[in-house]
Amino acid sequence: MATFDSRDMLLGLSKEQLVDIIEMHSKSCIALDGVWFQSVERAEGMDAAMQHDANAWERFTATEARRIKKFLGLDEHPGLDGLDQALRFRFYANLNEQEIDRDGNRLVYTMRVCRVQQARARKGMPYHPCKPVGLVEYGGFARAIDERISCRCVSCYPDVEDDTCSCKWEFTLDE
Repeated sequence: MATFDSRDMLLGLSKEQLVDIIEMHSKSCIALDGVWFQSVERAEGMDAAMQHDANAWERFTATEARRIKKFLGLDEHPGLDGLDQALRFRFYANLNEQEIDRDGNRLVYTMRVCRVQQARARKGMPYHPCKPVGLVEYGGFARAIDERISCRCVSCYPDVEDDTCSCKWEFTLDE
């Protein structure tokens, strides 16, 4: 039996190979999220799937934010600057077309193209009604970066106010 150290294997790869592995694992995480969601959706219906999804994202997004915060060396209250940095390191940040706009005490995060909605459309499935879970996900992520940050949905299915994007979220710092 051969033993191996994955960290040593990764250290031996080129930067391009590491980026490729990150992209592969990001796609795998999104696929896993979709597979379990669709399993519950088929077995118990959309309402049950949405409740389980919200519960999962509530826990996951806070964990993800804390890990990113530590990785970036952010202090306890990094404000919108810290959130701006952290959003760029989310596990799916390298897969979706997105943008961040800053205007004083306001940060607007726009998901231009969402892989989840694209995949559902390709499969002939209705769009995922992600606004309720998005409020849990994005609000929880922001509060884990800095509890003074609040989140508001600007546009997200099924409440689409901006048809130029998949979703849009506004973050403000409550000082």
